[in-house]
Amino acid sequence: MLTQTHIDTVKATIPLLASGGTAITEHFYARMFLHNPELKNIFNMTHQKTGRQPAALFNAIAAYAANIDQLELLTDAVMRIAHKHTSFNIQPEQYAIVGHHLIETLRELAPDAFTPDVEEAWTAAYGQLADIFIKVESELYQQRAAVKGGWSGFRAFSVVSKETESELVTSFTLMPVDGGSVIDYKPGQYLGIKVHPHGSEHDEIRQYSLSTAANGKSYRISVKREGLGEMCGVMSNYLHLKINVGDEVLVMPPAGDFYLKQLDTPVILISAGVGLTPMQAMLDSLVKENFAHPVTYLHACKNRNQHSFKGHVESVKNTLNLQSHTWYENDVSSGQNETIGRMKIEDVKGSLPLKEGEFYLCGPLQFMLAIKHELLALGVSQSRINYELFGPHQEV
Repeated sequence: MLTQTHIDTVKATIPLLASGGTAITEHFYARMFLHNPELKNIFNMTHQKTGRQPAALFNAIAAYAANIDQLELLTDAVMRIAHKHTSFNIQPEQYAIVGHHLIETLRELAPDAFTPDVEEAWTAAYGQLADIFIKVESELYQQRAAVKGGWSGFRAFSVVSKETESELVTSFTLMPVDGGSVIDYKPGQYLGIKVHPHGSEHDEIRQYSLSTAANGKSYRISVKREGLGEMCGVMSNYLHLKINVGDEVLVMPPAGDFYLKQLDTPVILISAGVGLTPMQAMLDSLVKENFAHPVTYLHACKNRNQHSFKGHVESVKNTLNLQSHTWYENDVSSGQNETIGRMKIEDVKGSLPLKEGEFYLCGPLQFMLAIKHELLALGVSQSRINYELFGPHQEV
């Protein structure tokens, strides 16, 4: 049980964490994968190479240590991480493995400072955090298994359609192999997809946003083919090049805390690159519910060849009170409601419902940081700015 003495001790070690930085989490992951290589079947190893996962873990540990006596401040972060964990099918016993390697990492990197009292405090602190996640994730698993079309664990789905949306993005429509129905989802949520690529040493699990409205029968994800070489998207390239109609993948139920709110207010969807995928589900859902308020769709991409769903967005203008604007970074000429260059809210601020609209952002981190800064400067309250970041979580 976590005591006040434990709390005081953990908070006193924050300078130690800060001085160690991401070297702590890098050592932790190296240690864990050495002793428990089976966990490579869960973690995105590309994010290990790029440093994104160690950085995200370090920030999470530092935030927990700093707020260990006021955990209510971490509620949103806990829910976001718990949703992501359920898309990997994380189980309670895996928390014990992580906890063991975390304590051993601290012991190995700071043997002089890691006294028995510090070890006891951090063991209790980690135990409390693990219990929180195990409880929240258990509730999420149970909720999804109990509703119509729901299930627990990975479920086999067949690819029934594969469609090219642009130069880099392909959509995959998936239906359950068992012929049953599927759980509905909130527009903006994602699926955990697991495959074992030919020649790979381990399974690959990734999360992909659902890109159309729920229908109770099938799911559609839209995947960008990422990069080449050592840092290429192992999973995205495998899906694009190797997965075809009739092939099977394993799927976890929909998850995610980024979704369209049921509010009686204008909606503004702002995306860059493949960040437009959850926006398609939001648009389709607004069409289904005959949404009467203004909808603004703002999108940025490299060029017209990489502009996915352009025709679809134009088609829903017949149903929604929708205005759109697109920024092409590299194209040479612009058309109606188009701008050459990077997105600037300043270009369209006069047409935006800045005081009452609900804003949804999805795209690369630096893009969202810039757009959020612009929105705040224009008077949009932070509570009305919702965002989704693909990959390990970072605050925007």
